[in-house]
Amino acid sequence: MPLTRLLFTFNTMRSQRAFDVVEESSGSSEDEDIEMNDVSDEESEGELPQTPSKRTGKGRIGAEHGETNKNIIQETAFDAYFTYSASKIQTSGNVFSDLLLPLSAEEYAEGIASASKHAVKPTTSILEEDKLKSLFSRFIFEMSQGFNLLCYGFGSKRQVLNRFAAEVCSKHGHVVGANGFQPDFSIKDLLLRIQSLPPLQDLPLSASVEKQAHQIVEHLSSISTPHIYIVIHSIDAAPLRTTRSKTVLSVLASSPRIHLIASIDHINAPLLWSSSELSARKPSSTSTTESAATAKSSIPSSSTRRGFSWLWHDLTTLEPYDVELSFVDRSSITGASSAARSRKADLSGNAQNTTAMTETAANHILASVTVKAKKLFVLLGKRQLASIEDGADGKATGGGNDLQQHGTAYDVLFSAARDEFVASNDTAFRSVLGEFRDHELIKSAPGPAGAEILWIPLRKERLASVLAGLEANSG
Repeated sequence: MPLTRLLFTFNTMRSQRAFDVVEESSGSSEDEDIEMNDVSDEESEGELPQTPSKRTGKGRIGAEHGETNKNIIQETAFDAYFTYSASKIQTSGNVFSDLLLPLSAEEYAEGIASASKHAVKPTTSILEEDKLKSLFSRFIFEMSQGFNLLCYGFGSKRQVLNRFAAEVCSKHGHVVGANGFQPDFSIKDLLLRIQSLPPLQDLPLSASVEKQAHQIVEHLSSISTPHIYIVIHSIDAAPLRTTRSKTVLSVLASSPRIHLIASIDHINAPLLWSSSELSARKPSSTSTTESAATAKSSIPSSSTRRGFSWLWHDLTTLEPYDVELSFVDRSSITGASSAARSRKADLSGNAQNTTAMTETAANHILASVTVKAKKLFVLLGKRQLASIEDGADGKATGGGNDLQQHGTAYDVLFSAARDEFVASNDTAFRSVLGEFRDHELIKSAPGPAGAEILWIPLRKERLASVLAGLEANSG
């Protein structure tokens, strides 16, 4: 019993002591809270409390979490692709074609003439007289064996082929020339030239060009007549790349009485024809006086025979393409492509492509208009020159290619024209203005504020020269 009482006493004392420790700790925590409140009150008197987003404790915790997430999440190539695709691509608005204005035909000719005085003309041994004669002999022999000739190489081949046609082919038969580099050339023009030859003048032809080619081939195979030599310059040009043109040429080239000699300049020209068309053979014709019956019996039907049977010849002459490029604007960087020029013309509403008018063309137009129209042109031209000289883009070379920014509003020009007695009302003003709009000497487009803006598509130097000529003639 004493042992039991002793244990009870010991447990009671230990519980009492634990209760005192708890009270002590709670009392100390209350004291600490009171002290902290006093400190915070003192601090609040000196400065404003911090916002929750700037508390160091939460910021430190957020940074720790950010570092942890960065270590855990890895960016894959899939994520990098979409991140890059969603970013905005910065492109420059400084277009080189806007900074470098195209030359006029007169400026281009003058520049070429001055550069040609000091330039060394390259030569090639193929143009030597003895080698040309040997080459022409080889050409006529290969054509007599049933082949057609295709000449490639750098430089214009027009003079060499024309000389071959005049000196050699004309002695063996009729010669027909075709300039495929002309934009308005068509396969129908070639058939009309062939039909104008003496053996085919009385031949009635159908309306379809394919049937015309078959009729020509069948008619030549049924009569005894000299052979026909067709010289085509730039057979890889756009007018002869169509399916119809290639079909007609393949029918003509398959005839033993028709011989083709053509030139190509495009690097991908061999892709125009299939392998069967390239390797097709036609019967050789070694005599121009063979009988019609023999020729007709030895030649299969022209409706099933097609192909070119090309023999390739390297005819590098290093001669300039003056004639071939006479139909393109060589003074412009993009002028060699007629398709690019047509697409550029379709965007005329943008008003930044209208500097193609030359000084010569403007003088021709002004020579045919009335005196009042010339006065209106002078009014608009002087205002445009003043705007170019005063504007930020008005450099010594004539400013940029966007001339619309130097144009004059319709109402302003009408008021000036009325003050100068050019037009007394809006109807008369539009009548005078229409003479220039029809010839595209004055352009118009909506301005930023919706008003119609009028300007002359001439560079500063050309416009100043035209105005000086008008003032000299009027004085």
